[in-house]
Amino acid sequence: MWAIARTELKKTVQDKGLWFWTFVLPIVFIVAFVAILSGEETSYKELVTQIIPGYTIMFAFFIMISMVIVFVKDKERGMVARIASTPLSTHQYFFGKWLPFMIVVLVQITVLFGFGVIVYDLPLGDPLSLILLSLALAFIVTGWGMALAVNVRTENMGIAMTQIIALGGALLGGLWMPVEFMPETVQNISKALPQYWALQGYKDIILSNGGLADIWLNLLILIVAGVAGGILALVSYPRFLRQSRS
Repeated sequence: MWAIARTELKKTVQDKGLWFWTFVLPIVFIVAFVAILSGEETSYKELVTQIIPGYTIMFAFFIMISMVIVFVKDKERGMVARIASTPLSTHQYFFGKWLPFMIVVLVQITVLFGFGVIVYDLPLGDPLSLILLSLALAFIVTGWGMALAVNVRTENMGIAMTQIIALGGALLGGLWMPVEFMPETVQNISKALPQYWALQGYKDIILSNGGLADIWLNLLILIVAGVAGGILALVSYPRFLRQSRS
C-alpha cells in the first residue's frame, strides 16, 4: 500500500502538466479576474474572498483528470490485474492511489491561499476551520476522482466528464459570480452542488469570522459526498478489474 502511494506521489511530482493545471493556471486566473473586477461596486475584501477561494475550488476538481489518466493506464497496461493477484486488498490499493492526490490538492489549496495572503492580503479567519474545510474539499474532489476513474472507459471520456463537473459546478455553484446575483432557480440548483457548500464555508470563515459551529453543515455535506464517491469506486472496482488487461 505504502509502496503504491510512494510510487504514485513520485510520478505525480514529475508530471509538469499537473503542476501547470494545479498552480500556474489558477494563479493566472486569479490575477486576471481581480484586475478586471477590482473597479466594480463591491468591497475589495468581498472581491478577493469570492475569486481566490472560488478558483481554488474550481481548479481543485481538475485533479480528477490526473486520477482518470492514472487508473486508465493501469487498466490498459495490466497493472490492475497484476496487483489483484497479490495479497494487497482492494482497500489498500485504493488508499495507495488516493493518498498522493489528496496531498497534491492540499498543497494546491495551501499555495493558492498563501498567494492570496501575500499578494492580496486575503484574511484567513479561524485556522482550524479553514484547515478542516480544506481537508473536506480535498476529500470530496479525490473521492469523486476515484469514482470517475474506475467508471470511465477512456481517458478522453474522463477528461470530458471532469470538465463538465468542474466548469458546470463552477458556473452553477457560484464560483464565478456570487449566487445571490443568479436567478432563483439557479440558486436552488446550486445548493445541490459541493462547490456551493465549499465556497460558502470559506466565505463564512473569511468574511464573517466563522468557526466550526458555523460551517459544520458544509463539512458534513462535503464529507458525505466524498464518502459516496469512495463507496461508488469500491463498488465499481470488480467491473474495472474485469476490463483490465491480464
